[in-house]
Amino acid sequence: MTDSKYFTTTKKGEIFELKAELNSDKKEKKKEAVKKVIASMTVGKDVSALFPDVVNCMQTDNLELKKLVYLYLMNYAKSQPDMAIMAVNTFVKDCEDPNPLIRALAVRTMGCIRVDKITEYLCEPLRKCLKDEDPYVRKTAAVCVAKLHDINAQLVEDQGFLDTLKDLISDSNPMVVANAVAALSEIAESHPSSNLLDLNPQSINKLLTALNECTEWGQIFILDCLANYMPKDDREAQSICERVTPRLSHANSAVVLSAVKVLMKFMEMLSKDLDYYGTLLKKLAPPLVTLLSAEPELQYVALRNINLIVQKRPEILKHEMKVFFVKYNDPIYVKLEKLDIMIRLASQANIAQVLAELKEYATEVDVDFVRKAVRAIGRCAIKVEQSAERCVSTLLDLIQTKVNYVVQEAIVVIKDIFRKYPNKYESVIATLCENLDSLDEPEARAAMIWIVGEYAERIDNADELLESFLEGFHDESTQVQLQLLTAIVKLFLKKPTETQELVQQVLSLATQDSDNPDLRDRGYIYWRLLSTDPVAAKEVVLAEKPLISEETDLIEPTLLDELICYIGTLASVYHKPPSAFVEGSRGVVHKSLPPRTGSSESAESPDTAPSGVQAPEQPAVIPTQGDLLGDLLNLDLGPPVSGPPMATSSVQMGAVDLLGGGLDSLMGGGGSGGGSFAAPSTAAPANLAAPLGSGLGDLFDLTGGVGTLPGSYVAPKTVWLPAMKAKGLEISGTFSRQVGSISMDLVLTNKALQVMSDFAIQFNRNSFGLAPAAPLQVHAPLAPNQSVEISLPLNTVGSVMKMDPLNNLQVAVKNNIDVFYFSTLYPLHILFVEDGKMERQMFLATWKDIPNENEAQFQIKDCSLNADAISSKLQGSNIFTIAKRNVEGQDMLYQSLKLTNGIWVLAELRIQPSNPSFTLSLKCRAPEVAPYVFQAYETVLKN
Repeated sequence: MTDSKYFTTTKKGEIFELKAELNSDKKEKKKEAVKKVIASMTVGKDVSALFPDVVNCMQTDNLELKKLVYLYLMNYAKSQPDMAIMAVNTFVKDCEDPNPLIRALAVRTMGCIRVDKITEYLCEPLRKCLKDEDPYVRKTAAVCVAKLHDINAQLVEDQGFLDTLKDLISDSNPMVVANAVAALSEIAESHPSSNLLDLNPQSINKLLTALNECTEWGQIFILDCLANYMPKDDREAQSICERVTPRLSHANSAVVLSAVKVLMKFMEMLSKDLDYYGTLLKKLAPPLVTLLSAEPELQYVALRNINLIVQKRPEILKHEMKVFFVKYNDPIYVKLEKLDIMIRLASQANIAQVLAELKEYATEVDVDFVRKAVRAIGRCAIKVEQSAERCVSTLLDLIQTKVNYVVQEAIVVIKDIFRKYPNKYESVIATLCENLDSLDEPEARAAMIWIVGEYAERIDNADELLESFLEGFHDESTQVQLQLLTAIVKLFLKKPTETQELVQQVLSLATQDSDNPDLRDRGYIYWRLLSTDPVAAKEVVLAEKPLISEETDLIEPTLLDELICYIGTLASVYHKPPSAFVEGSRGVVHKSLPPRTGSSESAESPDTAPSGVQAPEQPAVIPTQGDLLGDLLNLDLGPPVSGPPMATSSVQMGAVDLLGGGLDSLMGGGGSGGGSFAAPSTAAPANLAAPLGSGLGDLFDLTGGVGTLPGSYVAPKTVWLPAMKAKGLEISGTFSRQVGSISMDLVLTNKALQVMSDFAIQFNRNSFGLAPAAPLQVHAPLAPNQSVEISLPLNTVGSVMKMDPLNNLQVAVKNNIDVFYFSTLYPLHILFVEDGKMERQMFLATWKDIPNENEAQFQIKDCSLNADAISSKLQGSNIFTIAKRNVEGQDMLYQSLKLTNGIWVLAELRIQPSNPSFTLSLKCRAPEVAPYVFQAYETVLKN
């Protein structure tokens, strides 16, 4: 009899009867009762009242009954946490059962009970199961660690489970290895900063050994983990590729795609001259082709991934064009995707085949598909120059069919062909003009108007044609109105005598009768140009147009590299990085391909950091323009203002001074008690005349041995604005101070597909008034894949506003593409001035005068320099040693420094010869600067 009987009870006192049956002495009756309880639970009835009775049934040897009870437990433990504790003893007992199935069942259920109270009781049983002699129990326990980490991460770390998991990577059983890798990857994803999967050649070797023997999902976990590894050289990359290649023939498409991902990533490190590189390219094609014989949904996913692969390495599939030919019964989404790939693979060798196919597609019944096919013919013409002639004649044949939407698409693509090959195919314009009346789509009308305006001198009745469009000017879409305005102005500049009325008519329609600001602005610009300087108007409007590039829909290179690292995941189907569609995107690490062998790009650049290795912490890019950066939008591109700049906009942050009084408290300007913050030399404390006894007095009898100036420390450049966040512009930089002047040393890199120019920079108000002392000078436009190094001089006369953290600097950079924002932290030692050495008596008096609560103590660890080396190193960064003495075997250095805004900081540095840790005491009237001064000390001494 089937289990359906358990779902068909209609008794009144059901719960009461079930209770009686659960407590029955007969085993069979008990089992039947538990089945009924599970059935009720499944259909949504509340049977939580039976919790104690069901838990009592756990004490049984019957595996089936045990499974049912555990199922019930998982469901109700959350709502009955106090009751669930009753079950803990049974878990502990079951984890020591002789039957490995029961041990594994117990540990699996423990992981699924998400109740904080219980978790600590489960640590011991879990620890035993992780070291169990049976691999089935170990693999289950590995996954349980990841579940427990999700409930209570701290507990897992304190109990040392993560180290046990790492040990399981060396397990003899491949399934245990796969589960350990899966668990560690899961934990690492939620904690990107923890370096859990610390992969090295030995552990990689173990993973590759396990790869051949574990189940398909195990293989996927291991391959995904391998993809996060960064081989140390091309030899290691090649040996990993050789061992991963057999996975390409696996029956499961997910395994195949994961293997492709690993190979695509490591191929970056192989030299193209290697024989193996060619072999690998040949091996990658068949598995990808095989994926296309699956059902349509899988085909679609495969095609989206192939689209990325073909953009990165078209040579892999260049001989496989036929596979992408469309079948009559393919769903539309597969057809459109195949079309895309066909164009990407089109070359001189196969263009005849491709065009014959595309012409066939253009006569299909599916409108969307036909449109895309016609566009594809145009894209082929632009991509393969030798085929342009044939493409144009194909398009003319299609126009002769007089099918409305075919004609319109053909006109749109012919416009692009004219842009790519000027003065070659203009003979077809007459044919196009015949179809003017049938155009009803904005894009086609706009394309046709552009053609008439651009080639007005070759069309006798151009003015009549454009006039016919003017009649319904206000009913046209914006796109058509803008094109019409430009086309008529072009016509006027070419035939001024006969089109004067026409141009006046369109200018008044565009300016006086239109509500569209874009149209009005363009109208006024043309009007002013034509009325003030017709020669200039001719140069502007009839300028030579740049040729259009072949592939306009290529994915931007940095994004493509990131997406290659996500082959086989949703990101590769959406063609977007995970951060764009994962809610909250916690733990989404930006991945990128390893640097190419022999490429000039350094491996240190965070953009090319291996995906598993965290790039150095990057400053957060400031997201929205409405943020704190309102006043940065008015980028002043003129020469720098000398003296403090005026407010740049009425909506400044002063209006919402979140800090009340900006940095007044820090700067000594205005505010109460401001006077006491002046430099000590001008505001000496009243009690200076008092005798200077007391311990500190005799301190200054010893002269401090101060070395010569080695120059201020300059940190290595880091990436401040990644290309991903700035439409292809990458900015890296550092700050330096030399001979009293501060500069920001930048490297601008263009990773986009277009030229960048018109650079400018501006800083937001900041704690110390840092501002550019000159405009950002990039002398020549920045071409794609080019970098330029710039040293931007800074001064400290800008507007002041206290930031959090104090050394935060918010920057806006503008170029011809957009305005981009980022923030970075500058090291405080660039603000230490050269006249920061205080007189000894003044030091002593000031130290006493500053209240003790303003003193802050810090530990500088792991620094093995002696007192003289420290003294000379710090003097290079304008931290001056005033005196040095030895007290009970300890060296004491007394130091002073002064910030650009006049704040003095006094320091006492204690050095024990045998101890690499020093104690730094700082005294200052503005104690909020102390932690940043300590950071400066650490930075200078440790580098």
